[in-house]
Amino acid sequence: MKKLYLLILFLVFSKVIQAQEHAWVYFTDKENVAEAIANPITILTQEAIDRKNLHNTPIDARDVPVNENYITTIKNQPGISVMAKSKWFNCVHVIGSISNINVLENLNFVDHIDFADESLNSRPATVENNSVEKENLEILEDFNYGISGIQVEMISVDYLHENDFTGDGMVVAVMDSGFPGVNSLGAFNRLANNNGLLGGYDFVDRTENYDAFTASDHGTKVLSTMAGFVDDALVGTAPDANYYLFRTEDVASETPVEESYWVEAAERADSLGVDVINTSLGYQDYDNPNYSYTPADMDGNSAFITRGANIAVEKGILVVTSAGNSGNDENFPVIGAPADGDVFTVGAVNGEEEYVSFSSIGPNANGTIKPDVMAMGYLSTVINTDNEVSLANGTSFSSPIMAGAVTSFWQIDPSRTNLEIMQLIRESASLYNNPTNEMGYGIPDFQLAFSSLDTTEHDLQQIKLYPNPAQNKVFFANRGTKKIKLKLYNLVGQLIFKQENISSEVDLSHLSSGIYLAKLQSNQQEKTIKIIKQ
Repeated sequence: MKKLYLLILFLVFSKVIQAQEHAWVYFTDKENVAEAIANPITILTQEAIDRKNLHNTPIDARDVPVNENYITTIKNQPGISVMAKSKWFNCVHVIGSISNINVLENLNFVDHIDFADESLNSRPATVENNSVEKENLEILEDFNYGISGIQVEMISVDYLHENDFTGDGMVVAVMDSGFPGVNSLGAFNRLANNNGLLGGYDFVDRTENYDAFTASDHGTKVLSTMAGFVDDALVGTAPDANYYLFRTEDVASETPVEESYWVEAAERADSLGVDVINTSLGYQDYDNPNYSYTPADMDGNSAFITRGANIAVEKGILVVTSAGNSGNDENFPVIGAPADGDVFTVGAVNGEEEYVSFSSIGPNANGTIKPDVMAMGYLSTVINTDNEVSLANGTSFSSPIMAGAVTSFWQIDPSRTNLEIMQLIRESASLYNNPTNEMGYGIPDFQLAFSSLDTTEHDLQQIKLYPNPAQNKVFFANRGTKKIKLKLYNLVGQLIFKQENISSEVDLSHLSSGIYLAKLQSNQQEKTIKIIKQ
């Protein structure tokens, strides 16, 4: 009996020792970086290159793919499964025993390893420093919105549609848990007839059949609020945009690898020239509590998915994400990841424009105002897999309603940067001058945002800024414009610095490294420039 007891103890102990852990393995370098950057068509599509050129977004080493030989070597190591890869972070996501993962650090191309369970790390988790003329417009679209009119008209997207801004020419990527029926439901016939469904990928099952996973129709409902069209019942907020659909969420379990799937999908979206990402997903609690985040971790730069989302924003993509549905959770009422980052975070209101108690609240752990804005997330109109108009609750739906609106708005002037578009929308919102933890800057008014656009040419447009990226000073090549005023905002729209009567240069030495939005004003004219401070 004693021997049997010892045998059971040994088996239990062995099982604990061999428990499978999640970790990110970071590499030391990449292949042919200089050559790839010099010839970017070898690593990016022409659409991606064009978008980056339009917004002066640098193409850098992060755009170069991970060394596939390194990945193959990792795959061949005993007891190791490679689940995902990230070119932005130059790493792979692996699953294996603690001992087998730690052995990987002996490979000469491995820089370091971060376990998802932070108690297993010998060092702190590495955080990368990534760091029209508007008057007399003819009404061109006259949609019958049906019951979806509440969510559309609340934020005045109908005004954009009336002026023929329906997302045409813009590209959106949707990251979600499943898209069954999107290739067959009548609600998406307009999308199909416009050849607006550009494709997608299932990063969980590693297949092109992104619509084959039927255990969750969450993504189908999400997409319908943007791209659905059923006359006199539902009209999406960007019915004529183009869409990529990526499955990154595995509903069968909740593990950190889903964050890596998301980052990998965002990298693919960037390489395809995507303008807007919608993600109605959030991460805070995992099946293994050792991987779970705390409210203090929601600081905008700790969670892997948040850091990836921040890079996507830096790369010029406008990332729209749900605030989360934890407003009633006493232990974790605040926003989750990646909503805590530099993304455009959307909370939920009801049809009376009132805060809904389940909507996660801000600010983030660093005091940044979150959510950014609000949209309808209670009794939102969606399409289910039976092609029926139905109602659904959650910030999962306020986010895509807003993402579609953002897409249609950006269509007016695609030369604007993602940061400028976000700021224009914030400034149109109902609580911009008095934001709250529940509502952020409030409910946007896209008609008001539209009226604030100035697409006419004027002297201020001739101003050039250099160097950019900058270190301590930036200089303005001022062609005929008199002295100007400068307001400098951070990525979440907070005014952090202003200076008047600038003629040629501005001292930035007092600012920390990061991305800033410089709004220039002169003689009632405005121009916004993205500044990267090194």
